Amino acid sequence: MSAPGAPTEIFAGGTPPDRVRRTVRLHVEQASYAYSAGARSAPTFTLGSTSFAVREGELAAILGPNASGKSTLLQLISGTIAPLSGRVELDGQETSRLDPRTRAQRIAVVHQGSPAIYPAVAGEFVLQGRHPYGRALRLPTESDVEIAYGALALVGAEHLAGRRMDQLSGGEKQRVILARALAQQPRLILLDEPTLHLDIGAQVDLLERLRHLAASKCYAVVVVTHELALAAEFADQIVLLRQGRCLRVGVPAEVFQRELLEQVFEAPLEVDLGPSGRPRVSLRAQRRQDAT
Repeated sequence: MSAPGAPTEIFAGGTPPDRVRRTVRLHVEQASYAYSAGARSAPTFTLGSTSFAVREGELAAILGPNASGKSTLLQLISGTIAPLSGRVELDGQETSRLDPRTRAQRIAVVHQGSPAIYPAVAGEFVLQGRHPYGRALRLPTESDVEIAYGALALVGAEHLAGRRMDQLSGGEKQRVILARALAQQPRLILLDEPTLHLDIGAQVDLLERLRHLAASKCYAVVVVTHELALAAEFADQIVLLRQGRCLRVGVPAEVFQRELLEQVFEAPLEVDLGPSGRPRVSLRAQRRQDAT
């Protein structure tokens, strides 16, 4: 992909942030779901009633241990499955009722890990984000290339456009994957464990970029994670799950209570305020008492 003269600005919904009031973009209202082996079988997993809202410009974190329902909730939000009860709406429309093309234009999903097969170079990979706007077998337009290059610029990866995907570091690759999501020009970005397998520097870089993009470009961002420290530092609000139950929704200071987190993660924890004024979580040292 050859770089155009200047990167194209990408705004969710096409409107610059200084012209838009911060309104609720994602609304999850008493949404639930149940998996079962068959129509007459008892549910094998149930996600109980869950409610929260994410405004444009906000980053929300879905937090919980394994098998707590995080991925199920992400699928409900993305519209790939419909809630058993309740509603999930993006800008007032139920996500599960959107046709696939419209859903791909409005919701970008970055799945856990990396795709198994990449195009030869990063620029071609990012151009895949323009597929929801095109026709089958057509070549990308000049506008598509400009938007893709603009997406790379937004994540600080325009210099990677001509690099082979298999030559990128984990952090570089994750930025390119995020750029492909931005090239969709979505209103909502969903990320499933985006910091998996990244070193701490790359984790912080990615979350800082997500927060900046949400605030400056009016995206609503939802991140599924089990990383307590990252959620506390970067999320505007937390949705805390355990064994299919939504235990609490709120800003980090409201959710990061020692007793609650110890119950959820079944570990001795300490919670205090970090240098940023946000909660900081650490393992509580336990002295072993030898039997006398």
